Amino acid sequence: MPTVYGIVDERLSCPTICAIIPSVNAPSLPLQTLRGTIERVTFYNEENGYMVARFLPEGKENVVTVVGNLMGASVGESLLLQGVWLNHPQHGRQFEIKHFSLQLPATIQGLKKYLGSGLIKGIGPVTAERIVKHFGLETLEVVEHDIARLHQVEGVGPKRIEIIARGWAEQKQIKEVMLFLQSHGVSTALAVKIYKAYGDGALHVVQKEPYRLARDIFGIGFLTADKIARAIGIQPDDPARIEAGVRHVLSQFSDDGHVFARRVDLVRSAAVILGAAENLIEDAIGRLSKIEELFVEDEAIYLTPFYRAEIGVANRLRQIKASGQSRVAEFRAVEWPAAFEWVASKSQIALTAKQQEAVKTALTEKISILTGGPGTGKTTTVRALIQLLKAKRHTFKLAAPTGRAAKRLSEATGESAQTLHRLLEFKPFEGNKFLRDRDNPLDADVIIVDELSMIDLLLMNALLKAIDITSHVLLIGDPDQLPSVGAGNVLKDLIASQFVPVTALDVIFRQSEDSLIIENAHRVNRGQMPYFSKTANDFFLFPETEPEHAALRVVELVKTRMPQKFGLDRIEDIQVLSPMHRGLAGVGELNRMLQDALNPAEPGKKEWRHGSRVFRIGDKVLQTRNNYNKQVYNGDLGRVVEMDAEDQMLVVSFDGERVEYEFGELDELVHAFAMSVHKSQGSEYRAAVIPILTQHYMLLQRNLLYTAITRAKQLVVLVGTQKAIAMAVKNDKVAQRNTRLAQRLR
Repeated sequence: MPTVYGIVDERLSCPTICAIIPSVNAPSLPLQTLRGTIERVTFYNEENGYMVARFLPEGKENVVTVVGNLMGASVGESLLLQGVWLNHPQHGRQFEIKHFSLQLPATIQGLKKYLGSGLIKGIGPVTAERIVKHFGLETLEVVEHDIARLHQVEGVGPKRIEIIARGWAEQKQIKEVMLFLQSHGVSTALAVKIYKAYGDGALHVVQKEPYRLARDIFGIGFLTADKIARAIGIQPDDPARIEAGVRHVLSQFSDDGHVFARRVDLVRSAAVILGAAENLIEDAIGRLSKIEELFVEDEAIYLTPFYRAEIGVANRLRQIKASGQSRVAEFRAVEWPAAFEWVASKSQIALTAKQQEAVKTALTEKISILTGGPGTGKTTTVRALIQLLKAKRHTFKLAAPTGRAAKRLSEATGESAQTLHRLLEFKPFEGNKFLRDRDNPLDADVIIVDELSMIDLLLMNALLKAIDITSHVLLIGDPDQLPSVGAGNVLKDLIASQFVPVTALDVIFRQSEDSLIIENAHRVNRGQMPYFSKTANDFFLFPETEPEHAALRVVELVKTRMPQKFGLDRIEDIQVLSPMHRGLAGVGELNRMLQDALNPAEPGKKEWRHGSRVFRIGDKVLQTRNNYNKQVYNGDLGRVVEMDAEDQMLVVSFDGERVEYEFGELDELVHAFAMSVHKSQGSEYRAAVIPILTQHYMLLQRNLLYTAITRAKQLVVLVGTQKAIAMAVKNDKVAQRNTRLAQRLR
């Protein structure tokens, strides 16, 4: 039989893979034993491993409810549970787990579930059924010691046997890592990632260099690495621990949008997180700056990439602006009134004085910025600029930060547009570098980049490196939208520096008489309450004060009322945008409710549980991080189109591009029936539903509501209260980001 890895828990006097949880009830009852199989998980908390599951005891026909820490256990696995029976006032009789151990299944049914659970790559439910039917209770013995015999099973050929053999061997290795990590409260999913990152060296890294985990592996932060490190005996004042803590705190600052941390804030925060004296933090800062892992400039402390990027952006902007060479120098001698008359006659584009100024500036200044809210004519201006460039046979390139934003730019101008990563020819398999740089610049006379508010400092640095010194650059954006998800505040910094000429469009064109979306977006931006008119057909408020009622109303609107009244597709056309992630009207809970309503479980519809989420064919999903290998980026929206439990693979279609995910990679995806307003930047939807309640007060800001409203092309539906809307409209205090780009340029 295959080995069951375990640790000895003296209280149980047996080898177990153990999980111990404190009981809030703490009854002094004798522990009872329950042996059986997990049938279904109804709730799972990824952070602490707490699970509510339906459990089938051996020899019984009816399932029971078990609750407690089952971190590392999966559906189909056989467990030995120790705990107590309790009566929950709402949910009835439950078995509260104190300890558990994984057991090898001893029944035919248990074997089918165990092998078919997705534990081993190459074996899904169908193959498991066939293997167990053929070998019966011998199955695990065959897989462990004589795997070639699997060829006797129908549909299992040499390739499949090879996959299963690799999966089985890998699973045994993962079990060792999992066992070690589980004893320190780390999930199985992370154990799999650690094994995949380091292979057979995984245990060595975990035991000897635990802080590497936080740097190398997505999903493992400093706190998890520190927990492991402390458990294996690393002292609280160990220099490696203090340095890792300083890097972690600086990373937190950058996650919050800051390019640097002020020394006093960094030292104070690190001391609290590490429980260490401030002089130890200062010493660590000194050591890290000596090896250039961070840079100290006066009282500002930068992680190295951000320091170099800020210096790089400022220097490159100065170089481009100072260069007298221009690929479109002939436009400096153009008779502009005649040029604009020609544009009007050729393409019926009559530009305002401000729009004419923007076009002229783009063609006579090396770098310029065009800003303006929705409906102010930014796209019309760009189309006129392109018309003039084409007339003189000049080349140009259009780009935006995300696939959706690039697609919108392409549709609006009728010209090809790319993501910035594609424009800069990003190569994940060649050291995560951009092929376009100073030595290999972009070959275009004018580079036009939209949605500048979304571009963070690191990406801006990569873009400017790739601009030929003789090219012109037009940057377009709306400074009143939310700033970039990544660190920096590039658009606002460039405007504040007064280093780059800026044309701000302020006349609203795109607005029909009975439309309120654009008017209300501008009203909110000016600090005024939006209008709600009985005659309007594109801007509505459904009053709800309680989060629970608001969530139910959102589901009803998306599922029934809006599709019936406006002919909208419930999944493709309507996007729910919430200010918050948590709470009854937050992104998490709304996604659960909307998935149940719009894409429920059905016989024959494939699904897969990953942690607390169930992914189903047809689900709307969102990529949560830049994955350069897959060429999908933070904020990309897709639909689940295929799922294979045998190969443990899920396929997502992103605007027609098929991307494969192994089941172990699914923490990169979240459901997107609802999403945060931040994640919606650069996208546009036919309709937006926005819950806005006083319970969201922490995040109710003017730029957030403005950004949410401007995501919708045809219809905005607010669900909440006038009071909450007023709170957002009045709150124009935007959190300041630590950057020095503006002052470097000044």
